[in-house]
Amino acid sequence: MRFHPLAIVALASFAVPAWAATTIDKVVVDGIDDELMVQNINAALSLNESLGKRLGETRLDYLLTQAQTEAATALEPFGYYSPTIRIDAPRGAADSDGRVNDHITVTVHVALGEPVRVHNSHIFIDGEGGGDKYLRQDIADFAPKVGDVFDHSTYEASKLKIVQRLADRGYLDADFSQRKVEVTRAAHAADIDLGWDSGIRYDMGPTRFHQDYFNPNLFNRLVYWQQGSYYHQGKLDRLRESLVGLDYFSSIDIQPDVDDAVDGEVPIDVNLTLAKRDIYTYGVSYGTESGPGVRAGLERRYLNKRGHKLSVQLDYAANLKELTTIYKIPAFKWLDGWYSIGGTAHDEQTDYINTRRIDLFVGRSGQISQRLTANVSMHALHERWSYGTGTDTSFDYASLLYPEVDAQYVDVDDKLFPRKGFTASAWVRGGLKSLASDANFAQGHLQVWGYWGVGAIDRIIVRGEAGTTFSNNDLYDLPPSLRFFAGGDRSVRGYAWREVGPRQENGYALGGKSVLSGSAEYEHYFNAGPYGMAFFVDSGSAFDNSPSFQTGAGVGFRWRSPIGPVRVDLAHGFDHPDQQVQVYLSIGVGL
Repeated sequence: MRFHPLAIVALASFAVPAWAATTIDKVVVDGIDDELMVQNINAALSLNESLGKRLGETRLDYLLTQAQTEAATALEPFGYYSPTIRIDAPRGAADSDGRVNDHITVTVHVALGEPVRVHNSHIFIDGEGGGDKYLRQDIADFAPKVGDVFDHSTYEASKLKIVQRLADRGYLDADFSQRKVEVTRAAHAADIDLGWDSGIRYDMGPTRFHQDYFNPNLFNRLVYWQQGSYYHQGKLDRLRESLVGLDYFSSIDIQPDVDDAVDGEVPIDVNLTLAKRDIYTYGVSYGTESGPGVRAGLERRYLNKRGHKLSVQLDYAANLKELTTIYKIPAFKWLDGWYSIGGTAHDEQTDYINTRRIDLFVGRSGQISQRLTANVSMHALHERWSYGTGTDTSFDYASLLYPEVDAQYVDVDDKLFPRKGFTASAWVRGGLKSLASDANFAQGHLQVWGYWGVGAIDRIIVRGEAGTTFSNNDLYDLPPSLRFFAGGDRSVRGYAWREVGPRQENGYALGGKSVLSGSAEYEHYFNAGPYGMAFFVDSGSAFDNSPSFQTGAGVGFRWRSPIGPVRVDLAHGFDHPDQQVQVYLSIGVGL
C-alpha cells in the first residue's frame, strides 16, 4: 500500500502527543519533613536546572528517569541507602478546543525506608598519640556509634576533630593508616575501620621571625613559651593575636617547619609583611552645640625600629576645638600592651559653657586575658570654666593630679554584630589635696551591655549605667569634665547631651555627683538582610542626692554595613511637653 506524502505528514502530526513540548513550573519533594534532606534532594535534581524551559518529550523523560537516581543518591549522606522514590508528573488535560496545558508540576514522592546503621566500629591511633588522653577521649566520643544511623556529616565531623586534635597537640607527622567504610545495603549495615599513625609528638623549637625592618630581637619577648616545651597550636594562636594587636603588619603567617626539626624540636617560622606606615583620616562633622566642623587625623603605625607609634587627632568645629596626641611604646613584659604618653587640649565656647582644659597623661595598658583588658594611667588636669557667655564672665579654675584605672570585658559571639553575650566597661579614679590636687575626690563608673538574638537575625539590646563621686569638697570644686551628665545617644535618647541633670537658675546644666541610666532596644531586620528598624526606651538621671528619672523613646534605622552597624535614631522625651525630637547618628558597635 502506498500513501501520498501529505498523508504521511498528517499521520506523523497525530503520532506526536500534545505535550511534546512541556514546561516544568515547579518541583515538589513530598514524604519527608527534614529540611536538610529536602534541600539536598533539590540541589541534586537536574529537573531544577530546567525550570521554566521548554522541554521536548525525550528530554523530559530522561530528566524524570534521572530524578529517581538523583533523589536516592542525595539521601545516602543521611544514612538512607534504600529509599523508594516515585516521580509524579501529570500532563494537563485537553480543553474543549483540543489545547493541552503544557505547564506541569513534578512531585518527587519519597519513602525513606530503613536506614543504614553502624554495625561495627574500629577507631584507633597507633604511635605516641595512642596514649594521649585528649585523643583517647575523642575516640570514645566518636560518632556515629554502633547502632546509630550512619550519617555522613556526623562521621566526617568526628574524623576531622581527631585530625585537628593531632595537629594541635604536635603530632605533625600523623596520617591515616586505615580509612574504610563498608556499607551492606541488604543488611542495612555499615562497618567503620578508621585509624591513624600519629608519629612522635614534637616540642617547640626555636622561633624565627622573618621581617626586614624592626630590631631583630624586638618580638622575641612575645614568645612566652620555653624552647623544648610541648608543642601546641594554642601557643601559636596567642603569638598571632599579640602580633595582630601591634598593627604593624598586613599579613602574618606562622608555621612549624617539620622538615627542619632536630631531636623532636620543630622550629616555628613567623613570616611578617609590613603594613602601610601612615594612616590618614579626615571628614566633616556637625553637632547641635559644636556646630559645623572638620576632623583630621594621622596615625603612624611605626616610627622607628623599636616599634614606637604616634597618633594625632584634630577636631575643629565652630564652637569646639580639640587636639589629642598620643605617643606609644610597645610593652611586652608581663602583659601585652603599651606605654602611652600624651595629652589633650580642649576648647569649648557655646551658649552653655565656656571652658578650656589641658589633660596630660602617662599610662600602661595590658591584655589580662582573652576577654579582659585594662589600663592604668596618671593624669595632670588643668581646667578653666564658666557657664554662659558674656564680657563679664568670671571663671573657676581647678588643677588635679590623679591616677585612673579602667578595664573592659568583652564576651560576645561577634564583635561587629553581637547577638549573644555581654560587655562591660568600668573605671575608678581619685585625687588628694595632699598630693597636688585642688580637691579630695574618688569616683567610679560602670556600664554593661547585654545582647540576645531573636529569630534569624533580630536582637534585643539592654544597657545599664551607674556612677558616683565621693568627696569632702563641694562637688562644684570639680571641673565639668569630672562630673556626671545624662542625655544623648549613649545615655538617654530624646534629650540632648548634658540636658538631664542638676541646673543653675539660668538653666545651665551643672552635672551631678552620680548617674543612673538604662535602655532597652529591639532591632528587627527585614528579610534577615542588612537593613532594619529599632524601637527603644531610655531612662536615666544625673543627680546630687536622689535621681529624678527622665524617659525618652523612639525609633531608628539600622544598616549592617561592612564596617559595622550604622544607626540613625529619632527620639522624643516625655518629661517636657515642648521637648523637641532629637536625631542621633552613630557608626560602629561601640564595644
